[in-house]
Amino acid sequence: MIFDLAIIGGGINGCGIARDAAGRGLTVLLAEQDDLASATSGASSKLIHGGLRYLEQYQFRLVREALQEREVLLNIAPHIIHPLDFVVPHDRGMRPAWMIRAGLFLYDHIGGKISLPPSRELAFPDERYSAGLRPAIHRGFVYSDARVDDARLTVLNAMSARALGATIMTRTRVEEVKRATGAWHMTLRDTVSQATTQIHAHAIVNAAGPWVQQVLEGSAHMATTATVRLVKGAHIVVPRIHEQEHAYLLQNDDGRVVFVIPYEGKYSLIGTTDVAVDNIAQGGAITDAETRYLLRAVNRYFARGVQAQDVVWSYAGIRPLYNDGHTNPAAVTRDYVLKVDDGNGNLPLLSIFGGKITTYRRLAEHALDQLRDYFPGRGAQWREWTATVALPGGDVDDDGQGADRVVRVVRYAQTLSRQHPGVPPDFIQRLVMRHGTNTAVVLQSARVLADLGELFGRGLNLLCEREIEYLIASEWARSTEDILWRRTKCGLHMDNEERARAGDFIDKKLKAVYP
Repeated sequence: MIFDLAIIGGGINGCGIARDAAGRGLTVLLAEQDDLASATSGASSKLIHGGLRYLEQYQFRLVREALQEREVLLNIAPHIIHPLDFVVPHDRGMRPAWMIRAGLFLYDHIGGKISLPPSRELAFPDERYSAGLRPAIHRGFVYSDARVDDARLTVLNAMSARALGATIMTRTRVEEVKRATGAWHMTLRDTVSQATTQIHAHAIVNAAGPWVQQVLEGSAHMATTATVRLVKGAHIVVPRIHEQEHAYLLQNDDGRVVFVIPYEGKYSLIGTTDVAVDNIAQGGAITDAETRYLLRAVNRYFARGVQAQDVVWSYAGIRPLYNDGHTNPAAVTRDYVLKVDDGNGNLPLLSIFGGKITTYRRLAEHALDQLRDYFPGRGAQWREWTATVALPGGDVDDDGQGADRVVRVVRYAQTLSRQHPGVPPDFIQRLVMRHGTNTAVVLQSARVLADLGELFGRGLNLLCEREIEYLIASEWARSTEDILWRRTKCGLHMDNEERARAGDFIDKKLKAVYP
């Protein structure tokens, strides 16, 4: 088993590099010790954004690149990435209005040509944009960004890589990597069966996220001057705070910003925190202090108070930031840094420090730029290509009428509804928001809802047997959590009894495939 490129880590950066490299003709192996997007890449604020607050830190290159990537990603994954308005309420305790206005003007223009609406100032009360806010707030601003299903974005990149010939191995831990004559030798362990496999590769990408330094110093036995800064970000989900479809960006009393984002129809997603931690184990769950912090930000601005007992779900993740020396976790750069060690030979190991979901595709291009000289003779095949090729499910036809991205996705769902008249249109729309044009593979020849097998949940948030089978067969789902909380968010819409029933059913399906 000899590969051109072996990638350690199945987060967004690893999967993005696997896709790009496979499309350039490299033989690729990706090994992930758990599930795809099971760590940082599935615990984000679920936004595709330029990073408005990074302008204050003079990170202009990062903001420009992120805004350009926002345009690209809206086009190649219109089923899981959607435009979203953000309202910034303003009061005297915040940054001066002139500063916000100047920052938004720069945000509108630094990325070049954009398709989303420009920012503007607002006077409250406003029938739409001041929904839920305290009456004492009389002024605000609105600007545009986008939201994303982060775990699905990761999985779709892995699916695209596999379609191009890459080998994707989940539940596979890299135990050791070492240079030998002519190739890297890698020992992989299946974390379920404990079986080991030996493979060889001409180059390695260390995209292990929070574990990047452990891979270097542990598995690879290599010293490094670059270090990773572990910063925990936590989020809470509460019943919907306001009925409109825009999000809010709130300035908390410490100067940090907190997002309030419409989530899964009936909920609001609130985050995030920035807490430095000493090790990965400290980042697994939200603390009471972090919950209070987020609630304090919300209750400064909203008329209806939100309490800790209103939280229906929470999650936390570790951001593996490049250690640039800042003592304030919120000020540490979100830009990425790539380090190559080739041992003064021709066997490179490229390690990735930092990065944002929004810029994963450009990071992948930059990573392959760093590796290009180690793969001579590739010619025209070695080219940038991922900006114009849709991710799986994103190939929704324009129909020649110039319809925008959102309209095309809606029209596709309507077409499927006509083809499957007995399946509720809302349910089909929900499937399209997860699978895009691959929804047809899930529905197959179903005429009525009963044709989709066992059902779990209710309304448009139903999880059906046919989708469960698809996720196991096509998307590496190997556990109930993979399906209820990463491939879908159906677990959020079920009570404990429904989750238990779904879990029992999923376990039976998995045992039939993986006895």
